[in-house]
Amino acid sequence: MTGQQWFRWGGMLQYWGAWWLGQRLSWWRAGAQRLKLASSWGRSLLFALLGSLLIVSCQQSTPTMLVPRPGNRLVLGTTATVETIDPADSYKIFTGALLYNLGDRLYTYKLGTDELVPQLARDFPQVSEDGLTYTIPLRQGVVYHDGTPFNAETMAFSLNRFIQNGGGPSFLLSDLVESVQATGDYELTIQLKNPFAAFPSLLAFSGTCAVSPKAYKIEQGAFVPDAFVGTGPYKLVRYGTDQLQLDAFEQYWGGQPANQGIDIQFYSSPANLFNAFRTGAVDVAYQSLSLDQVNKIKESAATTGWRVLEKAGGEINYLTLNVTSPPLNRLEVRQALAAIVDRQVLRDRIFQGQVEPLYTLIPSTLDEEVPTFQTTYGDSNAAKARELLTRAGYSETHPLKVEFWYRSNIASGQLAAVTLKAIARQKLGKLLQLELRSVESTTANRLVEKGVYPTFLFDWAADFLDADNYIEPFLRCRNGSPQTGCIEGSSQVQGSFYYSERANELVNRSRREQNPDKRRQIFAEIQQLVADEVPYIPFWQNKDFLFTQPWVQGASLEVTQKVPLWTLRKATG
Repeated sequence: MTGQQWFRWGGMLQYWGAWWLGQRLSWWRAGAQRLKLASSWGRSLLFALLGSLLIVSCQQSTPTMLVPRPGNRLVLGTTATVETIDPADSYKIFTGALLYNLGDRLYTYKLGTDELVPQLARDFPQVSEDGLTYTIPLRQGVVYHDGTPFNAETMAFSLNRFIQNGGGPSFLLSDLVESVQATGDYELTIQLKNPFAAFPSLLAFSGTCAVSPKAYKIEQGAFVPDAFVGTGPYKLVRYGTDQLQLDAFEQYWGGQPANQGIDIQFYSSPANLFNAFRTGAVDVAYQSLSLDQVNKIKESAATTGWRVLEKAGGEINYLTLNVTSPPLNRLEVRQALAAIVDRQVLRDRIFQGQVEPLYTLIPSTLDEEVPTFQTTYGDSNAAKARELLTRAGYSETHPLKVEFWYRSNIASGQLAAVTLKAIARQKLGKLLQLELRSVESTTANRLVEKGVYPTFLFDWAADFLDADNYIEPFLRCRNGSPQTGCIEGSSQVQGSFYYSERANELVNRSRREQNPDKRRQIFAEIQQLVADEVPYIPFWQNKDFLFTQPWVQGASLEVTQKVPLWTLRKATG
């Protein structure tokens, strides 16, 4: 008997089982009325038997004999949303994952590693001695989805459009790039405003992919939200509100994908996505299921054959401290807050182990990470916190009161705030009192740079895979002083208003330094400076999950939070 025949027989058995259950329910209802089973014992017996019958029925419906749909197309289910697929305007993690599969960039990462490798470039750039001029040789024999040949002119068009059209991510290049020019048929020359050692990593950002000049134009605000014409392994053939259809691009220079195409199915809730995966309606589930749903899939994997891919992600969660706002303008106060945080408790009680403790602004996925908050403070170091607060003049009768702000629409923020308040009360009694406050995300993002909040719990996902993107956006200040704090710059935008001449110097050095070992040493010094002066307190680092059906092969979850769809295939045996 074939798998599909077994599946049909299973459906018939489930139908007759449900009919039999209905008959038994009717019989028990009638019997209960005749015998007037009003005692608690009688009701308990009735419910226990009905529960047993329901368990048997549910076990029969468990999708242990699901079979894949015919053909070599796959369905990826997600709760993410896509507002635009235009690389010059899209600035969401999931859209970046789509562009990763639809387009090519000058550089990318070797699968399964954080090793940067050429993609549309033939080699790494030749960099001038002053670090401002990048000359990049380009690959030949590449065509766009509409048949347009790829060359230096089209690559220059793509990057200039990214800069000049003024979309959400445009600042990534516009703040840094002076000019982009084709200096040969297959040679690109990029002039920078200031040296930036991580520039090749920035050119791996999904939005910097090549796009066809026939399908797009350079003009402020001229975006194409519902179409894409690039050079990647897939072409976009359908853009709908509930589904995207990606077909394998037959002329792709890098070889054919292992499947015929991918259908991206959007679900309105984690519950709907979970049910779709559980019943085999989707082959792959990605972003995002609830904590309980993730655990259920893990627990069932041994019997169902489901595969769970889990990897430390690039998103960090941290507390911003406004160093110009009393009492947080006192260093001892900021250090005491850093000492009392218990990341292990946050991980286990709130996230059921589905995050990792974070002890610096740089996540553990990068080699430059040094856990300076762990070595300097540890977790829930009540003795250190008490000593610091006592030195600052606080006591049980004169306690430290700090407003702890979080986003009201982010459930994990509220849980973290409540948990930390309980930890402070348990460890320090009345000495430290956290006063919880919340506001919706949109309001918080608008007001944080105005200095409204003394503290705020935020998250951050890097735009490109380099330690600089976890340091410069937090610490650099263009205008300020130790007395006024940061008036203009990254730390002002983040709401910490932290100003440090030493931090500025180190950030600038790290951006000029081309030697990886020396650059790593600079980042180590920066991370210790953050732990010493505490403009931010790192809390936790997310984990990424990818779930696949038993018949799906070739799945991987990259350190860049991307999923290469072209390696997915259905098992033939």
